[in-house]
Amino acid sequence: MNSIEIQKVNAGETLSIRHLVLWPGKSADFVKVPEDELGFHFGLYVNARLVSVISLFADGASMRFRKFATLPQFQGKGLGSQLLEHSIEFARQKQFQRMWCDARTDAFGFYERFGFSKFSEAFFKEDIEYYRIEKVL
Repeated sequence: MNSIEIQKVNAGETLSIRHLVLWPGKSADFVKVPEDELGFHFGLYVNARLVSVISLFADGASMRFRKFATLPQFQGKGLGSQLLEHSIEFARQKQFQRMWCDARTDAFGFYERFGFSKFSEAFFKEDIEYYRIEKVL
């Protein structure tokens, strides 16, 4: 039986997973966010191993999430879903009115299951297509 736990982590603890999953071909500094020290960062642990991370940033009445990543060998097991649900509940408890992010187009179906919808035209970061998505809390 796997032990699963979600905890607050610091920004530095998120960097290796961000880098490996999101931008492995870039430098490690590429996955840092200028506002990292102002954010709320959560990590999901399986048997005491950090396997999924998400970073949340206050944006007026909205909570923006960024750099949401799960190690490849732990994807497809519902762990990212648990971490996203935890983050949505955290934003609700903090009384934010919506959550939003820049989502990779190939991940939109995942977010749609949580009630997120597109609110922008497609755009690119490097060679990857994104949409801005949101969920009213």
